Amino acid sequence: MTHRPIEPRHRANMNAMATAIDQTLNGASKPKRFAFVMLVAEFGQIDNGRVNYISNGSREDMIAMMKEFIARAEGRYVETGGAA
Repeated sequence: MTHRPIEPRHRANMNAMATAIDQTLNGASKPKRFAFVMLVAEFGQIDNGRVNYISNGSREDMIAMMKEFIARAEGRYVETGGAA
């Protein structure tokens, strides 16, 4: 998978929003406690269109987080171990 940078027309707004979200969730905490991902796409352009991505975590960790979320949303995720 190739990484494409945020489209220039969205870069400033997405960086500003990401900074505000990270500050709201984590403040000055080190290490950070909460991770987030933001995806921005134009309505009508989502299928076969461009999706812009930004997060406050490593790309690999955020991809794993999104995969787990999608599996849960689709009902494919099965809890393992631990008592409910």
